[in-house]
Amino acid sequence: MTLRRTAQLVTGTGALLGGLAVLVLPSPYVIESPGPLVNTIGEVQEWPVISVDGAETYETEGSLSLTTVYVSGAPTSTVRVPTAVYAWVSPTSDMLPHELVHPSGTTDEDIRQRNTQAMAASYELALAAALDYLGTDYTLKLSVLEFTDQAREAGTDEILAHGDQILSAQGEEITGIEGLRNAVNEAAGQPLELTVARGEDQIQLEVPTYQEADGEYYVGLMLASEFDFPVELDIRVGEVGGPSAGLMFALGIIDTLTEESLTGGEDFAGTGTVDPDGTVGAIGGIAQKVVGARERGVEHFLAPRDNCDELTGRTPDGLTVYGVEDVAEAVRIVEAVRDNDEDFLAGLEPCGTA
Repeated sequence: MTLRRTAQLVTGTGALLGGLAVLVLPSPYVIESPGPLVNTIGEVQEWPVISVDGAETYETEGSLSLTTVYVSGAPTSTVRVPTAVYAWVSPTSDMLPHELVHPSGTTDEDIRQRNTQAMAASYELALAAALDYLGTDYTLKLSVLEFTDQAREAGTDEILAHGDQILSAQGEEITGIEGLRNAVNEAAGQPLELTVARGEDQIQLEVPTYQEADGEYYVGLMLASEFDFPVELDIRVGEVGGPSAGLMFALGIIDTLTEESLTGGEDFAGTGTVDPDGTVGAIGGIAQKVVGARERGVEHFLAPRDNCDELTGRTPDGLTVYGVEDVAEAVRIVEAVRDNDEDFLAGLEPCGTA
């Protein structure tokens, strides 16, 4: 009997210690949860978020807030098993395998640098989109910087040269990355017709495209963007990083440079990348961003049209989400809310459902 009890005690203690060990082990998942908002026409630490030099600016009211997502998990933090279980059952959080978010070997510093660079690029793209909407001229050069391995395998590096400036694709003028991406997808695996400037010559070429596992088509080019603006832009947002605030920055710049208030005092939040021609691109974490906006009392949300399907069944009560394809459509929606234009708003295509 003593031996049996001893064995039971040892077994029970081992199971308990094993269970406790599991609870403190790191989880192989990354958790996305709602983050804070930053009003692009407001202030951060008593400094305007958006400052424009070289043009007349005007007082603003209401809010045009960018939305963010908290991302927990290696390499920036450790997610323990209990936290992962809670996130799994939470309707406002999403769990993703770590390798799908951060490739093996990615460091905390790598992520910080990538997010900082993406945010800085979004400033220029937002200013370009705002000036384009306002009819103010600027210049942009989009040129070939490097080729992916897939492009080299397809022989694209033997057709295009480093420094080639992309002028048009499929006969349409290219004013930014999103426009080129759309042209590649429209080619649907067929060769892409490009017109490039090489030195003083304009050359028409055909380059191969290929399809990846995500179903999207690619041409395999890394491009450099060079802008020359007639105004200077300064944006202060603290520690926020990433490319997805482009739309809200563009709207904030437009409001700052327009005499009439864009919002009329209403509060808006939103997200989306933006191209120089105003095209709005899809982003990650849309479900968390709408929750974060509603938790702070926002009733109107601007989302990329391509993200609307992800919001089916995940739109918080009391929040109206408007899907937008470009900056001009976003401005029109904000003005319609401001002016209480119910006929226009009722005619919009729904974006997500509660």
